Amino acid sequence: NPNDFFLTYMGEDPVILTRDAKGEVHAFLNMCRHRGNRIVRADDGNAKNFMCSYHGWTYSNEGKLVSVPGLQEAYYGELDVDNLGLVSVAHLDIYAGLIFATWAEDAPTLEAYMGDMRWYLDVRFNHRDAGVQFIGPVKWTAPFNWKTAVENASGDNYHAILSHRSSTLVQAARRNLRVTPMDYIGQPGRRQTSPGNGHGLLSTVLPEESDVASAGRMQNPQTPRENADHAYAKAILPEVEKRLGIYRARRVAPGNFAVWPNFWLGMHVSIPRGPNKTEIWTFEAYDVGAPDEVQRLVREQSVHGAGQPSGLSMQDDMDNWRGVSNSGGHFAARNIRHDLSMGMGHDGPGTDRPGLRVSDVFCSEVNQRSYYTRWEEFMNAESWADIHIDPITGTYEGTATFRG
Repeated sequence: NPNDFFLTYMGEDPVILTRDAKGEVHAFLNMCRHRGNRIVRADDGNAKNFMCSYHGWTYSNEGKLVSVPGLQEAYYGELDVDNLGLVSVAHLDIYAGLIFATWAEDAPTLEAYMGDMRWYLDVRFNHRDAGVQFIGPVKWTAPFNWKTAVENASGDNYHAILSHRSSTLVQAARRNLRVTPMDYIGQPGRRQTSPGNGHGLLSTVLPEESDVASAGRMQNPQTPRENADHAYAKAILPEVEKRLGIYRARRVAPGNFAVWPNFWLGMHVSIPRGPNKTEIWTFEAYDVGAPDEVQRLVREQSVHGAGQPSGLSMQDDMDNWRGVSNSGGHFAARNIRHDLSMGMGHDGPGTDRPGLRVSDVFCSEVNQRSYYTRWEEFMNAESWADIHIDPITGTYEGTATFRG
């Protein structure tokens, strides 16, 4: 709404996200230009102005310095008020309601930065005219390096076979299924996909059209809520086909993903709090206007799975991520290279989907290699001129645009 604000982070820098009275969106460093104090302390709210609690310098939600105590008496009217507004990000852009920003003046456009990742994200976030709404965030901290969770979410199928075995058995028993690890290893169609620019995901392209594919709905509903979810997916299919085209609507199912560097798995954001400490923010995502039963199912799946720290999958994952991160701080262990060679030489450009590298089978580490290669590239770069941008190759059928 007009004059709303939301406190967030870019890396370790606190940022104020605002929508001013005119409806324009801004992002500012949450730092007073006088002595560097944080201005906004509340997580969110509605305010036209923000006053620093230290000396009272006050800024509008457009970033202008609008009041300075003692401007005439103490500064003799000589303070350069016009050039002491809040520090703005260099670029801000919005994709399907998701807001991205950068401090770098020479950065590429968001559309170029996302590249072919957008072809897949459209299926999740850009498939309905009314859009997607987000509830949250739930915030928690955990003792692991922030990158570990992100690269895992880019499509690490290998760990799911063993780490999540207990919850897999419970689900299989509930559904009267017999599931073995080899069933997953040989699963067709569901493969790691590296669309370029360090992004990665686990994407499923079905061999034939489905009426629930793009919504990520369950093929074999077992409960009333799952049946309601299944029915909802079928009901919205004509609109999804119109927005995304028949191919993405009926054959492409969204899976785990990681938008480089720290946006992952539905709607998680990893915020670094030091070398071995990460704060995770989790939001729940619903289609605007989705039935209550569908929304409740989303919440249940999040609470019991990987959406919240109490979820069975997230408990498994956090313990593993802590162990992986800790090894980097030990005298002997930190000198031993990890092995990320799985599937090397057995991937290539996708024929049924856009992507620089697509794994041949269910388990691979192509996305882990892509993620850390991108990190190395950024660490060695002096500017964006030293960082390559992969071309957009996907065919974007349908009426959905980049912004909605």
